[in-house]
Order: sequence, then structure tokens, then C-alpha cells
Amino acid sequence: METVLREEQSKNNRAVAIWLLIGVAMVIIQILIGGITRLTGSGLSITEWNVVTGTLPPMGEQQWMAEFSKYQQTPQYKLLNSGFNLGDFKFIFFWEWLHRLWARLIGVVFAIGFAWFFITKKFKKEMVKPLIILFLLGALQGAVGWIMVASGLDGDAVYVKPTRLALHFTFALFLLSYTFWFALQLLVPKKQIAGNSALQKLNIAITVTLVIQLLYGALMAGHKAATAAPTWPSINGMALPRGLYRDVDGFLNLINNKILVHFIHRGVAYLLLLLVIVWSIKALKKHGTAFFNKTKWLPLVIVLLQVLLGIGSVLTSPQIVPNRWGVFEWMAQLHQFLGMMFLLVVIWMLFINRRVEKGLANR
Repeated sequence: METVLREEQSKNNRAVAIWLLIGVAMVIIQILIGGITRLTGSGLSITEWNVVTGTLPPMGEQQWMAEFSKYQQTPQYKLLNSGFNLGDFKFIFFWEWLHRLWARLIGVVFAIGFAWFFITKKFKKEMVKPLIILFLLGALQGAVGWIMVASGLDGDAVYVKPTRLALHFTFALFLLSYTFWFALQLLVPKKQIAGNSALQKLNIAITVTLVIQLLYGALMAGHKAATAAPTWPSINGMALPRGLYRDVDGFLNLINNKILVHFIHRGVAYLLLLLVIVWSIKALKKHGTAFFNKTKWLPLVIVLLQVLLGIGSVLTSPQIVPNRWGVFEWMAQLHQFLGMMFLLVVIWMLFINRRVEKGLANR
């Protein structure tokens, strides 16, 4: 009887984990759509946040002209896109609308899945708190998204504020990581946990460094800082470029100074590469669980590809043409995608090298 109950609970855990992993995939797609929205300059095309009525795009010429008229009142249109016709507006409107629609779909998938598993009593009591946190994180991410958009609708702003873009991106990655970790707790058997404390210390160092790197990656995107130094390996011909410090900004140099943001993003990338190389040398010498042995090569491969894409993005940044998709945009989008993949691999390594604790992990 006990064996039957254990098998039934294992099936329930697996079903919930698959639902969560679907959520992980949808969040990845959402972040990628967000990247396209940013790269095409579409983020400020919809000037209102209508949760229900905004689900459908404008129907008919009259509704399209009404939306276009609202956009024409924004600083972005007046200062940057005053030559836009209705066709141009429809293009940028589509990406922002799709970004918001996909966010709604994530909410629907969460709500339907939650209701189904709750009604069929597949949730264990240990799952309730993480699920509540997951719901709150999703709601908070939506609120931060609108705050970000609102920052570009007033004054002389032609884009959203870089700090708010970074906040929005960071919250999305935290939501992604939390959901993935929750799914792993339900899916990965206890016997596959390697419990390697030496590697785990390096894992933690890599994670902290990666968080800083992703934050500065978002600031790079918000400031459009790739074009500040479109050279490699030097930064505009220098190891230490001019303008790293401005008295007028003080501490805010760290987030507002475009060339300093660029410099930090590169420097942290090199540090991250070094940490991953050291981790990989140690990991390749160790023989652990099957899951660990099959995946311990992933961090190094992904971080090397990520560095190459970062270099490619910098070198192709002079080819940027506003409102056109080109080589740089492909590079930047792939760079963002691999950044997410690397984050998930780091979370995976944190998970399988941790100490085994009581809780949701399969027995």
C-alpha cells in the first residue's frame, strides 16, 4: 500500500513539474519577445494598460487611427518617429501587443493548471507556499512591466528608462529561475543529488557574478551601450577608456554612465569565464551522479558561445539601423537567449550539487 501511494505521489509530482516546465518555456519565449520588442523600438507603441479590453488588437481603420493618435502624443513619436505612417505603427504595435498577449497566456496557463491540480488533489501541502510565491512574482512582474513602459511616455524620453528595463528583466529572470528550481525539486530523484560542497562554493560565486552580469547586460541594452565601444579586444583602442567617471553623477555612474556600463559588462564577462573554467576543470575530474556526469560540460560550452556572441554583438553594433532588423539584432537576440540558457544551467548545477534537504524532492 505504501509503495502504491509513493508511486502515485511521484506521478503527481511529475505532472506538476511538467506544468512548471511549460511555464519555464513560456517565460523564455516571453523574454525573447521582449527582446524583439526592445530591438524594434516597439515598447512604447501601446500607451495604455487595459488588462481585458487590450487582449484584442484594434479592429478596423477607426480603432487603428485612434491608437495611432495616442502614440502620436508620446515623446518617442514626436522626437524620433515623426515620419511614421500607419503601416509603420502597426508593425511596432504588433510586437508590444504580442508581448502583452503572451504574458496573459502565461497567466491563463498558470490559473488553469493550478485549478486542475487543486481540484484533482495533486498538490502536496509543501507545494502551497512556493505556488503562492510564484503567483505573486508573476503579478509583480506585470506591474513592473507597466511601470517600465510608463517611464518612456513622459517628458523627452524616447525609450524606457534603462534602470527600469533592467529591473523588469531581472524580475523575469528571477521568476524563470524560481519556477525552474521548483520543477527540479519535484522531478529530480534524491539519488541524483551529487552534494559536492567544493563545487558548490564555486557555483555560488558563479551565480553571484552571473546576476551582476545579467543586470549589466540589461543596462547595456537600455543605454544602447554596445555602440559606445564597437571594438574588441580593446575598448575604443584602450584598455581603460576615457570617461569612466563623471563627477556630476557620483555613485550613479555605475548605472548611468554608458561607457562605464560597457566596461563593467565586459570585465564581469571575463571574470565569469575564468570562474567557469576553474569550475569545469574541477568538475571534469570528479565522478558524481549520472545527471552530474552527463551535464558537467554544459557551463563551459555555453559560456564560451556566450562570449563569442557578446563580441559579435559589439562588433556589429555600428550596423544598427533604427526600426530595421539586421545582423546586430540577430546577434543580440541570440546573446540574450544563451544568457538565459546559461542561467538555467547554473541553477541546475546549484541544484544537483547542493546538500539534500527534506522537502519536495522525490524520494
